[in-house]
Amino acid sequence: MNDIRKQRRSRERFVWIGITTALVGLLFIVLLPTDVFAQAGAQNQRAESERALEMFSQVFRFVQDNYVDEVEAEELIQGALDGLFKSLGDPHSKYLSAEEMRGLSDTTSGQFGGVGMYISKQPDTGNGTPAYVEVVSPIEGTPAYFAGVQSGDLIVRIEGESTAPLSIDEVLNRLRGRPGSEVNITLRRGRAHEFDVDLVRDVIQVPTVRREMIDDDIGFMRIIQFTPYTDDRVREAIEDFAESGYSSLIIDLRRNPGGLLAGVVDTADLFLDGGLVVGTRGRSPRENEEFRASSGTAISDNIPIVVLIDGGSASAAEILAGALKDRDRAFLIGETTYGKGSVQQVRRIGDGGFRLTMSRYYTPSGTYIDKAGISPDKVVREDQLSDEELDALATLRNQRRIAQFVEQNPSPSSAAIDSFLQQLEQDGLQLRESVVRRMIRDEVNRMDGVTQVYDLEYDTALQEAVRMLRGNEIVTP
Repeated sequence: MNDIRKQRRSRERFVWIGITTALVGLLFIVLLPTDVFAQAGAQNQRAESERALEMFSQVFRFVQDNYVDEVEAEELIQGALDGLFKSLGDPHSKYLSAEEMRGLSDTTSGQFGGVGMYISKQPDTGNGTPAYVEVVSPIEGTPAYFAGVQSGDLIVRIEGESTAPLSIDEVLNRLRGRPGSEVNITLRRGRAHEFDVDLVRDVIQVPTVRREMIDDDIGFMRIIQFTPYTDDRVREAIEDFAESGYSSLIIDLRRNPGGLLAGVVDTADLFLDGGLVVGTRGRSPRENEEFRASSGTAISDNIPIVVLIDGGSASAAEILAGALKDRDRAFLIGETTYGKGSVQQVRRIGDGGFRLTMSRYYTPSGTYIDKAGISPDKVVREDQLSDEELDALATLRNQRRIAQFVEQNPSPSSAAIDSFLQQLEQDGLQLRESVVRRMIRDEVNRMDGVTQVYDLEYDTALQEAVRMLRGNEIVTP
């Protein structure tokens, strides 16, 4: 199986299927001509393309020779290429400058100076609703994560500038910068709750897997993103769990924005004994591919698996969840996934390049999940705050009440927390006790630089997974 994965990696094109820059705008194209009509159509299309290119060439030469100010040919060409991709109406297909190509490479394989969150943006629908930028997920252990940024938050302003008219790459460029520098963002949570967050940029190292045993019987792994090394980290986790004598496994894919296609296929290969993992279909027949698991697995068939998913589980995370669900290898708990169902290829042109949506993927059952997502076998939703609680939360943030309390009580006692809760109630701030206690714990962890691998105290989906596994409610194949 290792040799097969190496061969797959060696021939793998640079195919990025995560959501780091934009929400997919999938273009469905169905061609149903006879051979005669197809040939005639192809000839007409070539003729039209030649006429269009000749017209462009004439305009290009005239502008270069006659514009009032001298202009570089490269500048004109880059502008034209940028317009070409914008005309597709697909924010995930884009001409990339040399700087943007470097940034994309950093995001998928290395480290970069930024605030640590994956974002997306829907195209402007023209209905008057601003097309703000949405947070798909914060990256664990980064400034955005420790500041409490959540999946689903809208970034409405950066340094006071609205994000509505900005492209996704313009937003990324404003968020990135020199480590140690500060950037102010305005978030909208819920229907109307807005608040400012000051983030200090840091060197962002893109993680992949975290793992830990829950007591002595359940292995827990959180797959944060799919990279070329994810399957190796997952294999190591499985081996460690086996040495610890685990009897069941939980895979947490929540807030996982995706990653590389090869990374998720190789990871699924560890759990599936042959058969289809995922397929892709595009307009071009060469984009129609099937990615299959090799024979053998890294995990015993008698180990039941639960996969946790939510609205921040996107793309490659949906591929793994869909494959394990369709192949009856895992039970899914949580909320319906994001529904990102397209594959982009990145091609270089000189120092720059472009990314283009080339195909869409389907699960082993033949299900296309674009804009629909993968539904869980059992729905467990996170508690939602009421409008009154959101208002109280805004007051706590603006007044730094939680931060000040933890600064005065680095290791707060139960008595100190009870007194703090009473004071909030006297001040008319109506928040559930569990919400405040969780905020205090998270602030203590933030100040100590601690990130929890799992949270059995407040994570209701995880609690349900543990309950079902220990109650032998999950049937193995």
